[in-house]
Formats: sequence, structure tokens, C-alpha cells
Amino acid sequence: MLFLVIILLILGVGCNDKEIEQGNSLENTEENEDGSNNNGAENGFFSPLSGIKTKNDLKNERPVAIMFDNQKDARWQAGLSEAEIVYEFLVEGNITRYMGIFLRNNPDVIGPVRSARPYYLRALLEYNAIYVHCGGSPEAKEQIISFGIDEADCMSAPGYVFYRNNEVGKKSPHNLYTNMEDIRKYEKEKGFNTEPNYEAFLFNENSQDIEGEVANTLKINYSKHNTTSYKYDEEIGKYIRYKDGEIHIDENNSNNLTATNIIIQEANKKVIDDQGRLYIETVGKGKGKYFTRGNYININWEKEDEYSKTKYFDESGNRIKLNPGMTWIQVTRINPEIKITE
Repeated sequence: MLFLVIILLILGVGCNDKEIEQGNSLENTEENEDGSNNNGAENGFFSPLSGIKTKNDLKNERPVAIMFDNQKDARWQAGLSEAEIVYEFLVEGNITRYMGIFLRNNPDVIGPVRSARPYYLRALLEYNAIYVHCGGSPEAKEQIISFGIDEADCMSAPGYVFYRNNEVGKKSPHNLYTNMEDIRKYEKEKGFNTEPNYEAFLFNENSQDIEGEVANTLKINYSKHNTTSYKYDEEIGKYIRYKDGEIHIDENNSNNLTATNIIIQEANKKVIDDQGRLYIETVGKGKGKYFTRGNYININWEKEDEYSKTKYFDESGNRIKLNPGMTWIQVTRINPEIKITE
């Protein structure tokens, strides 16, 4: 009997030590510098947009999609580095515009905010996101209503949601700003559905290399005077972003914008009106490339309808898994002018 009591005491102490170790691991919910998800990942929460570990469960929060001005008079943008996914599409005039998708981060200053276009709607529907913008093309306005998109439009939202920032040296219309706190406040006032319903990307648990071609630098020519470039920084395991030959920084803190994942998605486009507005076909199938950790592979993409997730596959037909971190989706014309160097 004495022997059994001693054994039970030893086992009890062992169990308590194990519980303490597990409890301590739950406290460490910060992401690693490379965005990897080790260090107790089985007990942590993760963002479905970036695969990065978070302190809070984000499953019951809806993403927010924000339109960013990208004309030269609007640069640089504030808060864009805190988006988890960013789309860059062409708009009229051979310029591009950004749509940042936010969930885990809540910037105090966001902007400049610009207007909506229809192909951005088909992207944000994939995330069941609240759409933040200032006006839009006639077709975009019609589709926002027909798709039933919850929005914060500067044309109709209360005055506290948007403001003209006269302290950044930009002139209207390139100085319209907002912040996440007021967007969430407006979301509650409007009674938007707070239960998100969308399919997340697939992520590796930890950042992994891909078997492909070397890509230390990448340059996309959207037009003669509109280029997007990336340069791989092996020390941080990410690509540094450049726009029109200049390092892309965040206006809030002058931090360099980076990308863990870069997806080039080729899509048909055509001009649809005398204003030069575009139709870009993002429903259907197409080709592209996927870049991460200094390498790239050729991929195929597929989107069944306006609401469905765009899925990316390698050439063997396997759905690709992204590395944890920020993703830039560069939507280009078919057979874009791209320069990749080792």
C-alpha cells in the first residue's frame, strides 16, 4: 500500500508539471519575426487571412476591405503595411489602386481612401468583408446594392467615419482618411452581420521554401510609367516592395512594405466606357505565378462565381499553401511584361 501511495504521488507531481508547462505556452501568442507559427501553435489562434498567430480568436470578426488611392499625389499610404492581404488592380488612366483586407490589425490612421470598381467587389466578396470606399463607378455602385455588400461610403456615412487630413501635405481628393476604431463603431451602429462566412487560404504551419526557380527580384510593368517591384531580403525572409522605382513605405511610420507571398494573377481586361474604365475578368480560370522565400513557381487560378474563393494550384493540380505572412495579389493583363532575376 505504501508503495502504491508513493507511485501515485510521483504521477500527480508529473501531471501538475506538465499542466504548468502547457499553461505557460498559452501565454506566448506573439508571432515570430518571420510570421511562422511554431511555439505552441496547436493551442493558439490564427488569422485566416495571413496564418499568423494572434492573441484573440478572430473567427467572429468580419474582415474590412479598404480602397487605397495610389496616384502619385496620394503617396505614401497610411496603414497599408498592416493589411494582411492587398490587391493591386489597374484602373483607368494606366494607374493602379489598392484594396487592403484587414482583420488582426487596427490602424489609427488609414488612407487616402478612394472609390470603388466592380472587380474589387468580386475580390472582397471572397472574404465577406465590409467595404470602405468613397463613391465609385456607376457599375460598382449598382453592384454594391445587388450583391448586398455592407459598406462604409464617404458619400453616406456619418461625418466621424471619414475626414480630410490637412496635416500630410496632400490636396483633395488625395487626403481622405479614416481609422479602424470608427469603422467598427459604424459597423455596430448599422447592425451589420457580425458572423463572417468565408473560406480561408491554406497556410503552412511554418514558413517553407518552394521547389521552383530563383527569384531574388521581380518587376511588373503595368504600363510604361507604372511599375511594381520586389526585392528579396534573405535576412528577414520577405520581399521588400517598390513602387515606380521607390521603396514603398507606410506614411504612419516610414516602415518598408514587405510581402511574404506574392501572387501574379493574369486576367483579361477591356475598356468599357469613354472614361477609360475597365472590365477585368476575375471569374473563370487563368494562369499566374507564386513567389515566396526567393523562389517562384508557375500556377493556375480558378474562381467559379462572384462569391466563391479564388483558388491557386501548382502545375500538378495541387492547391498551393501560402507561408504565414502578408500576401500581395498582383492582378495583371494576360502575358504581362515581367522581369525576374536571380
